[in-house]
Amino acid sequence: MHWYELRNAAQVDSPAIVVYKDRIIDNIRLLKGMIDDVQRLRPHVKTNKITEVVQLMRDAHIDKFKCATIAEAEMLGIAGAKDVLMAYQPVGPKAVRLLELVQKYHTTVFSCLVDNVEAANQLSHLFASIGRKLPVYVDLNVGMNRTGIRPEKALELYEYLHALPGIIPVGLHAYDGHLHDTDMYIRTQRCDEAYAPVERLQVAIVAAGLKAPVIVAGGSPTFPVHAQRKDIECSPGTFVFWDFGYARNLPEQPFQYAALVLSRVISVLDAQHICLDLGHKSVAAESPQPRVEFLNIPGKIISQSEEHLVMEVEDATKYPVGTLGYGVPLHICPTVALYEKAYVAESHDVIANWKVIARDRQIIV
Repeated sequence: MHWYELRNAAQVDSPAIVVYKDRIIDNIRLLKGMIDDVQRLRPHVKTNKITEVVQLMRDAHIDKFKCATIAEAEMLGIAGAKDVLMAYQPVGPKAVRLLELVQKYHTTVFSCLVDNVEAANQLSHLFASIGRKLPVYVDLNVGMNRTGIRPEKALELYEYLHALPGIIPVGLHAYDGHLHDTDMYIRTQRCDEAYAPVERLQVAIVAAGLKAPVIVAGGSPTFPVHAQRKDIECSPGTFVFWDFGYARNLPEQPFQYAALVLSRVISVLDAQHICLDLGHKSVAAESPQPRVEFLNIPGKIISQSEEHLVMEVEDATKYPVGTLGYGVPLHICPTVALYEKAYVAESHDVIANWKVIARDRQIIV
């Protein structure tokens, strides 16, 4: 049998997402082998959103994490993570919910990002009202042009934060998600150029008489580069499941597929066309086709709608109605969020279900 085939697939309704536990553990081990100190790892949980996957990382002595939503932060609190950075600037009700997390999960240290005075003041007022100080990281724009303040303008903000009663600045956050060149030499060069202003800012902060900030930098594409730097924390996330987008664009990284979408042929149109039950609602649809590559059905995706995917194949008789399709998503992170639960495979059998608990906007808080 191929590594992905399931003996008891008849028990799994499709479309479904299947995670392969042994491969997840292998990917965590591979990640640890790519850095000098496990304490420098702060994996992003946006990819998995599953408490049991977080526990596998905790079993490997990883206890610092990054997330993007209140639900993901609460999942980490439920899992007992020690240190959780919400890589997002909470505004309005999100700030109140973050305060509720801090009050509810006492063994977890929560922090978040800020990139402007107004949001910082609101957070400070909220946390000072109950006599607490929230650790914050200044979000730096190093080229992503999504959020953050330019490093050369950030010293004044970092100094200002020290005067606020309800927050305490502890570090800098530099996400370079715009860098995904396949050529590792070019990616490294661009990563170093984007990171240079962050280093200069760190020096300026120390020169101003403040404690050296913790630096959290990069994602999966630049992880091998940042892993070679001294002291900084790295936060890849996709490594845990991997996908064919990163496998294609980041060939230097050794991670293996550990999450697949399971689909079935539901109709044979003619001698060269088949239809599977994998529509927009079942695999991330934000990218052009192909959005999925089937490990066992070579062919070309012709069309996709909400519940259907039509493929052109060489010989449709090889794929009669009911044929299973094991597919690797182009982008695994938003694909996982489409499912309420993941089927857990071990030794070619589905053995359990894991709730994708952080796919929802709200768990308890």
